[in-house]
Amino acid sequence: MAYVLKNKEGAIIAASPDTQVAADWVAIDNADTEYLCFLDDELKKHHTFRESDIQLARVLEDLISILIDRSLISFTDFPSPAQKRLNERQTLRHKNNLQLLADDDIPPL
Repeated sequence: MAYVLKNKEGAIIAASPDTQVAADWVAIDNADTEYLCFLDDELKKHHTFRESDIQLARVLEDLISILIDRSLISFTDFPSPAQKRLNERQTLRHKNNLQLLADDDIPPL
């Protein structure tokens, strides 16, 4: 059961998948068409930010690799959770044959 906040016109303006955030949030079925449309619209609105975050994460991975390769930082300078995550990402990139970003990999702003 999801919870939604509606405006005065009855349109959903906020949603929570499982928590009634405040008393004015009402329960709604997870399969409700209006709820699903709201979620779809919200995902579309934030797609650009997600894509930008993904691209920035890849740039940061490449930057870290370059700094380590040039001995400007050491892999062990990172906390254990960060080391684990960097190793996981590097393994995924090797499995999928992804290399460092090239200029043509970066779409213009």
